[in-house]
Amino acid sequence: MKFESTRSYVAPADLIVAVNAAVTLERPLLVKGEPGTGKTELARQVAQSLGLEMVEWNVKSTTKAQQGLYEYDAVSRLRDSQLGDPRVNDVKNYIRKGKLWQAFEADQKVVLLIDEIDKADIEFPNDLLQELDRMEFHVYETGETIRARHRPVIIITSNNEKELPDAFLRRCFFHYIKFPDAQTLRAIINVHFPDLKEALLATALTQFFEIRETPGLKKKPSTSEVLDWLKLLVAEDLQPEDLTRKGADLLPKLHGALLKNEQDVHLFERLAFMARRER
Repeated sequence: MKFESTRSYVAPADLIVAVNAAVTLERPLLVKGEPGTGKTELARQVAQSLGLEMVEWNVKSTTKAQQGLYEYDAVSRLRDSQLGDPRVNDVKNYIRKGKLWQAFEADQKVVLLIDEIDKADIEFPNDLLQELDRMEFHVYETGETIRARHRPVIIITSNNEKELPDAFLRRCFFHYIKFPDAQTLRAIINVHFPDLKEALLATALTQFFEIRETPGLKKKPSTSEVLDWLKLLVAEDLQPEDLTRKGADLLPKLHGALLKNEQDVHLFERLAFMARRER
């Protein structure tokens, strides 16, 4: 069971090694990187490459670890008891299975994605340590123990918004997805835009990397954003000279796909103003 790049996902060699190492060790793969570098998509592509189903758990700021196991709906049971519903006699009717439970009871091995784990509170990763280690958990309301039929391939993503506990990190295989270099980014773009003219691609990439390397930029544009930008360039049928032709504000064409806050827009406006003064 080896992961490789797919038709729609170009995985660098070090990422392929990391995924396969995590699969071999049967440890969760913790993936960090800039937003938009394909961390979430990686899980989908791993599932596709290995021929497995995927269970996706999207973590929010309000998510608790217990929700990944199961939730007991005591309110509904109380309401049904007041209405004389016979369902109240079986507590299992009020147990809602979480994503870990779904992954554990699957008939075949699955890929379990725990997406953006750093959004939850600091106790969230620690609360999952035993379940991820032992591949089992206890349901107190029914007295049963749920054990994984097949150990899932677990991929955990983080945008580095907060530090994760050392005890949790010790149990993971870690990989940081670096922003792709020009050659890798070309390969990624060719997957999505195989018919893009070379002259337009070369000009667009030059301008894109100039934007990313601009000192003082608050948010650097990501891989997903350059793909959105190129999609717009193609839709508008722009030519290479259109990208290099500077307007009054000297902002990049369709800059809203690349610059995502007013501070960065103002930065480019100031740079343009200074460039005009120096002429």
